[in-house]
Amino acid sequence: MTECCDHILKQAKHVHFIGIGGSGMYPLAEILHSKGYFLTGSDINESDNLKRVRELGIKVSMGHDAANLGDADLVVYTAAVKEDNPELADAIKRGVPTLERSKLLGIVSRHYGCTVAVAGTHGKTTTTSMISQILLGAGVDPTLVIGGYLPVLHSNGRAGNSDIMVCEACEYVDTFLELSPAISIILNIDADHLDYFGTLENIIKSFHKFASITSQTIIVNGDDENSMKAVQYVNCKIITFGMKESNDYYPTNISTMDGAYYGFDVMHKGQFITHVQLSVPGKQNVADALAACAAAHLIGVSGEDISRNMAEFHGANRRFQVYGTFHDVMLVDDFAHHPTEIDATLGAARNMHCNQVWAVFQPYTYSRTARWVDEFARSLSAADHVIISKIMGAREKNEWGVTSQDIGEKIPGSYCIDEFEEIADFVAQNAKPGDLVITMGGGDIYKCARMIRDRLAEKDVTEV
Repeated sequence: MTECCDHILKQAKHVHFIGIGGSGMYPLAEILHSKGYFLTGSDINESDNLKRVRELGIKVSMGHDAANLGDADLVVYTAAVKEDNPELADAIKRGVPTLERSKLLGIVSRHYGCTVAVAGTHGKTTTTSMISQILLGAGVDPTLVIGGYLPVLHSNGRAGNSDIMVCEACEYVDTFLELSPAISIILNIDADHLDYFGTLENIIKSFHKFASITSQTIIVNGDDENSMKAVQYVNCKIITFGMKESNDYYPTNISTMDGAYYGFDVMHKGQFITHVQLSVPGKQNVADALAACAAAHLIGVSGEDISRNMAEFHGANRRFQVYGTFHDVMLVDDFAHHPTEIDATLGAARNMHCNQVWAVFQPYTYSRTARWVDEFARSLSAADHVIISKIMGAREKNEWGVTSQDIGEKIPGSYCIDEFEEIADFVAQNAKPGDLVITMGGGDIYKCARMIRDRLAEKDVTEV
């Protein structure tokens, strides 16, 4: 099947992207453009990515219409595009070859001699972004496919001229099994996407398959039992990282700046590599940074370049993204949508020397919410004030009958407010100077963060 898909791309001359401005599509479009393919695309929303697509000279049609395909001999689409989409439907009707985005990413990964694939239940985007920033700053000129916006790129991906590619490897529906990595990173394995995997054991088995398709080296969290299970009996080099000195890469002389920003020495088998001072808050970033340092070191980046570029890394979009301080209230947005991630995010927030923490949480998918009602309630209770929006069902129907109130009733003093506009009004009226407000979730809760920002900014203007 892999050879068949690779053959499809080799034969293509004109590739059409349905949803070309999407975060997962734009980097692939830039890569194919750099390799000489003629591209067209369509989308329904204007975005910064579409602006960049047009700057490459790629024609973009707004809206979906069969006429947009022209004489395309390959159509690329995301899993969110259904068969009744007029462009995909026309391609299928006319027998034009089609590729789902993850399959194209897999093909592209085989175009590079050193593809680094970053996998794990938590921390993929942060770690991929850290590696990307290190390699870019070191002049390696990598090709990048990142799950979030990286400020230094003004994008979430790029086409480089070296033989190195770094990409995020998502485990959902076994997507990462399409890849052909030379170097794989397994950050951690936790119970998630159980709507697909069913059990934690099945998730570990999937990560084992991912590890098994790695051709050279696996960099794995030696402190994580599930990750170590996944790499058992894998026939390639294993490198471990983690907080314990029994790992190949580990930290020493750990310190904190302002209670939230960690610094440490990176050690490799007892040898000092470099000192890293993180510019992103939270202890969970130490492990992610170790993995990034191990990958960069393995590729051949100097300790000096690793240290300098890690210090300049200020986070990826929606990963403890600090919007700023408005009306003396700090506003942060984060992708946390799993209890473990909420624990880490609120832990970082509590170390930011604020008065009180407001957690504004959007539950993402009904299946995840139903399964973890108690766990969400426990994690969110770390905040001083908790607001829960209505659930974003995404791809699901509410077969479980679960509601946000199921979480809220387990958190004394919490508020269940369905709509973002109402949440923004409530926060702006009640958050006090010195407080920290953090919006969290895997859906579109970032829109609420922007509304809160605007409300607080209006108060600044009004009170001048």
